[in-house]
Amino acid sequence: ALGLLGVLVTMYNWWSNTIREAHTGYHTPVVQLHLRYGMILFIASEVMFFLAWFWAFFDSSLFPSAVDAVGGVWPPKGVEVLNPWGFPLLNTFILLCSGTTVTYAHHSLIHGNRDGLKLGLWMTILLGLTFTSVQAYEYIHAPFPFKGSIYGSTFFMATGFHGFHVIVGTIFLIVCLVRANKGDFAPKQHFGFEAAAWYWHFVDVVWLFLFTSIYVWGGWGAPTAG
Repeated sequence: ALGLLGVLVTMYNWWSNTIREAHTGYHTPVVQLHLRYGMILFIASEVMFFLAWFWAFFDSSLFPSAVDAVGGVWPPKGVEVLNPWGFPLLNTFILLCSGTTVTYAHHSLIHGNRDGLKLGLWMTILLGLTFTSVQAYEYIHAPFPFKGSIYGSTFFMATGFHGFHVIVGTIFLIVCLVRANKGDFAPKQHFGFEAAAWYWHFVDVVWLFLFTSIYVWGGWGAPTAG
């Protein structure tokens, strides 16, 4: 709890200072360039983070004979999987739509349309909250537990951490909406919003990989829950 509190305090102060520096004119073109480099490196580190969960999933699914607990087949014997063409497909459409709305908000900002910026942010936030709600409902009714099965463990770790990133991205966009209502962001200087949009598109792309590899391919041939 103390570690989490320390991280939250550090994040708040760090980003508050960054916003303050932007308002006082310290974000020269060179500084903005290096802020972008930093965000790119951060997203790259997130890619490697998710690669670990994909690796765990594919290691078990591609070589089931090497794992005694799965009975030599994947998905493991006796495991009912989620129907990928139900809620997972719905969430795919929701995230794809949210990628469109955040892009609309970005283009509105570039062209000086602040109403379009705010509308796009509101729509993206609502879609993000909807995605989280649908996934929470899916987790509650999942036919397999987190523990006791390598399938459940890899499924919940990969999709759960993605859900956590959706929540973080939604908070990121809410902060951008608050700043937009205060008059922040200019057509030529809006790195805070740009970073949020990059992060959101990253979340979209990761979900497409999760949907195709874990929901569709990873559960192929197994009985689905009702």
